[in-house]
Amino acid sequence: MADLKALLEQVIDACREVGREEVMPRYLKVAHERKVDGSTLTEADVAAQTALIRRLRAIAPYPVLGEEMSEAEQREIWEAGDDGLWCVDPIDGTSNFVNGLPFFAISVALIRQRESILGVVYDPTMDEAFHAIRDRGAYLNGERLPLKQAPTRLKRCMAGIDLKRIDRQLAGRLAREHPFGSQRNLGASTLDWCYVAAGRLHIYMHGGQKLWDHAAGCLILHEAGGASCLIHGGAFQGDDAWNRSVLAALTPELLAQWKDWVLDARTEEAWAAGS
Repeated sequence: MADLKALLEQVIDACREVGREEVMPRYLKVAHERKVDGSTLTEADVAAQTALIRRLRAIAPYPVLGEEMSEAEQREIWEAGDDGLWCVDPIDGTSNFVNGLPFFAISVALIRQRESILGVVYDPTMDEAFHAIRDRGAYLNGERLPLKQAPTRLKRCMAGIDLKRIDRQLAGRLAREHPFGSQRNLGASTLDWCYVAAGRLHIYMHGGQKLWDHAAGCLILHEAGGASCLIHGGAFQGDDAWNRSVLAALTPELLAQWKDWVLDARTEEAWAAGS
């Protein structure tokens, strides 16, 4: 296998090219439809995925698992991909893309033995390429992440929380008690991970991500010194790769505070429901 550093540079170039040639020319100019799961699909998603598959297979001839494939195709590639596969989200944040919100990204991960070893998340509106190689650190356009240090107390944190995918009781508790300083829901999971890695967000919660939502971003966060687990506290890598809940933070110390608060809140809600 070619040196991962050389592969990384080629993947970043591919993401920039696809963003320039397939994604941004269609920004605000394409119709959209709804997929079976209710998510948004555009011509740009399909064109970007096709271009990425062509470019990535030229870089290294692994099979490509893309969001805009059938579930049967995705699972077949996943099950046969221990020696290596590319995992692609051609446009994460398609609803933002369609509605003119400049927060969406192209995400590519190289996965071997069910673990990401290389990840790139590229924001074409800002020309920001977040990238990481396992055990070699995480970077934004070549600058080491994080860009800013995290606060030490949960109450001072900027939180990224997708309220739509967590249970009503926990969402209500978060709204009532707001254990963090401020909260945002930006609408592109791959970039959310990277914003935590950069220190733009400090903690993160999501109720259920697909493989392509976390494959690159989780690696980037961990290589930046961050940490993650499942909402119920279990190991993030130990759960179903196709549907994982997320708690994450820029530092392990912040994750411990965040997890303790969430587990306490869930325990109290369960006790109240049963009383």
